[in-house]
Amino acid sequence: MVPIPKIAPGTEFGPLRIRGERVFVLTGAGVSAESGVPTFRDAGGLWEQHRVEDVATPEGFWRDPEMVWRFYSQRRLKAREVQPNPAHVALAKLERELGDRLFLCTQNVDALHERGGSKNVCHMHGRLMSTKCSRCAREPFDDENAYEAPPKCPECDALLRPDVVWFGEMPHHLPRIFETLEQTDLFVTIGSSGAVYPAAGFVSHLRTVGRARCVYIGLEEPENAHSFDECRLGKAGELVPSLFEVDKR
Repeated sequence: MVPIPKIAPGTEFGPLRIRGERVFVLTGAGVSAESGVPTFRDAGGLWEQHRVEDVATPEGFWRDPEMVWRFYSQRRLKAREVQPNPAHVALAKLERELGDRLFLCTQNVDALHERGGSKNVCHMHGRLMSTKCSRCAREPFDDENAYEAPPKCPECDALLRPDVVWFGEMPHHLPRIFETLEQTDLFVTIGSSGAVYPAAGFVSHLRTVGRARCVYIGLEEPENAHSFDECRLGKAGELVPSLFEVDKR
């Protein structure tokens, strides 16, 4: 039987003490939002009032690739202006302390974790600063360009598209993610609403395994709060720097 989670301001909890545990951290839009990255779920997060269906689905891309590329080009330009916040920096520090015992998985497509110092980040929804072909098997490539018109693949002449996972598409690295979940002792979600699947289902999957302690960090109670042991409410940038206490003995 899953216990009722404790839901309270993060300041009411002590640090998460880590000795030999394997830690899985999932970050969501709330972490990037604290650096000034707009989200689709914010009232002002829609670019020129475009619907998510218009700019974040394959159907939207094929209807109007020029408009979709304008949208992602604007996001690329915005991404250059924002800076990592203390949560990003703290997770990079945790990686240096835990090494491969930390698995950092993000729903965010920005590079703020890497810019904050993290070396090994699993981008399950792809990367904003990467482009791929809409037709051929050419490998995605790093790309920070802001395009005036939809670019074409130099190998097959099909349209190139942003290397991000749109609604209706399969997230990246799922076999690796679920394999890691099976080995996890401490699962921490930071800044995710608990509404977007499959990521929102990771914590309930862990409950079927029954071994990991599950902790949530965020401004508001997530939709899947019932699956966590604790929901620590507050800004990630304020709570994460003192969240982990690593025993280095």
